[in-house]
Amino acid sequence: MRNFTKRIKNRTCIKYLYTAVMVTLSALFITAGLEMFIRPSGFLSSGFTGLSILIQMFAEEYGIHLNLGLINILLNIPAALLCVKSISLKFTVFSSLQVILLSIFLNCIHLTPIFSDLMLNAMVGGVVYGLGIVLALKGNASTGGTDFVALYVSNKTGKGIWNYVFIYNCCLLCIFGLKFGWESVGYSVLCQFVSTKMIESLYHRYERSTLQITTKDPDQLVKTYTSRYRHGITVLQGLGGYSHTPYYVLSTVASSYEVKDIAELMLSVDPHAIINIYKTENFYGGFYREPIE
Repeated sequence: MRNFTKRIKNRTCIKYLYTAVMVTLSALFITAGLEMFIRPSGFLSSGFTGLSILIQMFAEEYGIHLNLGLINILLNIPAALLCVKSISLKFTVFSSLQVILLSIFLNCIHLTPIFSDLMLNAMVGGVVYGLGIVLALKGNASTGGTDFVALYVSNKTGKGIWNYVFIYNCCLLCIFGLKFGWESVGYSVLCQFVSTKMIESLYHRYERSTLQITTKDPDQLVKTYTSRYRHGITVLQGLGGYSHTPYYVLSTVASSYEVKDIAELMLSVDPHAIINIYKTENFYGGFYREPIE
């Protein structure tokens, strides 16, 4: 029992260390994206970071110099307080750590822009900024700001509000365009589009896939699967078209990030199983998704 408790503690420490490393890397990448590509070109990023940049730019118009990192932290405090009540303390603490590290890096790290071309800055800046967000998400944290608000409302209502986040970013860009010019808005939209595509390409927590498993030993596969996962699984009896041998087809829907582990688990029980995996575009009905810790 003591050894089991020790292993659990070791796993927890490794998870915490992994998340800490990922949010640190996330803050470094976003700092690089902002300092080397986005801010020198006069672009506006999305979320609370974009709002912080906009507030700083408005203040400088009136001769007031505000610290970008401090603005970002102050904006995130009420959002973090909302999040800790709805999601988890661990998620909120590490997401807040990302925000704090980003603010420190923005003040302490001074990077020189690489490109003078606005198009290159928009494209490469979007890639680097998007990678920064993905690193935080992969570490089971976030970059704070609108992520906090979106997750809080989603947990309360059971519905996503990412469309409203998009509208918020559009409003931010409209205010930016009216004050500082529409050409910068166009490049900012391109930068945010590239950033979003990076996230969609590399982070698949909210995507689902269907697994179709053909086997001669359905009972053992179902028993093993249901002991590890909380998704439903359907068993259908079939007949091999060529061999005329009785087979069973197991069908289940799982989150895309679970698919590889499920396939390996099924093959460890039945090495002769045939597994077909395809993306599920639409799904209606109850679906269990492991909560964010």
